[in-house]
Amino acid sequence: MAEEQSAFARRVKRASQMLFFQRHRRPYAKGWELRRVLGKDYMKAIKLLDAELERIGLRVKIVFDQPEAEANPGEDQLERARFFVTLREPLTLSEANLAGWRVDDVAILAATLAFILSKEGKAARKEVVKLLREKFPDWRVETNLDRYVRRGYLGEDEAGMMFIDWRTRAEIDQKTLLSLILAETPQQESAE
Repeated sequence: MAEEQSAFARRVKRASQMLFFQRHRRPYAKGWELRRVLGKDYMKAIKLLDAELERIGLRVKIVFDQPEAEANPGEDQLERARFFVTLREPLTLSEANLAGWRVDDVAILAATLAFILSKEGKAARKEVVKLLREKFPDWRVETNLDRYVRRGYLGEDEAGMMFIDWRTRAEIDQKTLLSLILAETPQQESAE
């Protein structure tokens, strides 16, 4: 029994190593990779790792290629899914700054996501750029959009249509983002 627990503890440790360290510029592991390294019951190791990470404010997020697979994923969807370690709670602005995010970079990403979400999940890059250029310098808009595509926050197809990609689904609570953007701020009464 103790030997079995020790072997399982090694699997949890190996799972954490696979999820914490980047390979080929990817901050995630695919389900099939985890199954190959950890064995058939890799999901049990992932659930134990998630319970351990909860103590320090992190979680293992599973991002599926098709978002509708989240409700009841099959073995095939789990093998193609991305397993990713992320924060349980949103970052504060000062924490985001410490993590290397500039305020205007966060603003560009938030505005882009809100625009794409308002267009039912897809928007032409030209429209996104036109919107962002009203508030941000041209060079910053293009640089940031390209960076967000590379990092997986946004996707872009051959027709130039931008859409929300896997990393946004993993790290950003889209409903909360929209509610914060659409929140009505109280009007200040003018003093007469």
